[in-house]
Amino acid sequence: MTAGIRGILFDKDGTLIDFNSTWVPLNREAALFAAAGDPDLARRLLEVAGADPDSGIVRADSLFAAGATPEIAAAWIAAGSPYDLDLLVPEIDRIFQSATSAVAIRPTVADPAALFRRLRGRGLKLGVASSDGEVAIRATLAMFGLLDLVDFVAGYDSGHGHKPNPGMVYGFCDATGLPPGAVLMVGDNRHDMAMGRAAGVGLCVGVLSGTGTAATLAGLADLCLPDIGGLEALLDSTGNGPDGIGRLLD
Repeated sequence: MTAGIRGILFDKDGTLIDFNSTWVPLNREAALFAAAGDPDLARRLLEVAGADPDSGIVRADSLFAAGATPEIAAAWIAAGSPYDLDLLVPEIDRIFQSATSAVAIRPTVADPAALFRRLRGRGLKLGVASSDGEVAIRATLAMFGLLDLVDFVAGYDSGHGHKPNPGMVYGFCDATGLPPGAVLMVGDNRHDMAMGRAAGVGLCVGVLSGTGTAATLAGLADLCLPDIGGLEALLDSTGNGPDGIGRLLD
């Protein structure tokens, strides 16, 4: 029997914010930089990282969807980028951090801050674990009024390792005093679900608001929701009351 859920750890891109409206132009910019301005090489680098070079749409579980900046940079160097990791990683991070000023950036639900306040009202601890850098994560959370509503923030560079390894979940548990079995992991990619599984979380919930699909998440997600707006109904249907104590699975 799964222990009562007392905390939720969220992925960011595709889970909290709309993926394609935010990342398609930034991915193109990063690929063109890594290609030293060569448009043909930039198209090849987009493909290597999992984006259609014409539409920019990102494939589920690809490097763009789930990889950390050093992983993207290493793949691009192997595919022909003339730069080394020491130059390419910080430059890609610089480009990706500009997502916080992107006009098109939007959340996956209308008022994520209101949702987070209601979840906190249930006594739940909240955290965010992303393959993005921590500076960019915090800036994005601040943009939507979420930074003061979370108990934990981790990126690939926060010292907890990369997804799908369990370190970010363990970091959340250390910060909140919760055991992994009391944590609900929410994300849009298999890396998120695999991280939750590796850490032994109580429940892995996939959302279909990002690059993942019910088919790609199958076998790792316990269930899928259209977006994070369905979490409250899920908690209500399984007996998670205002004190944050409940049973999600029998």
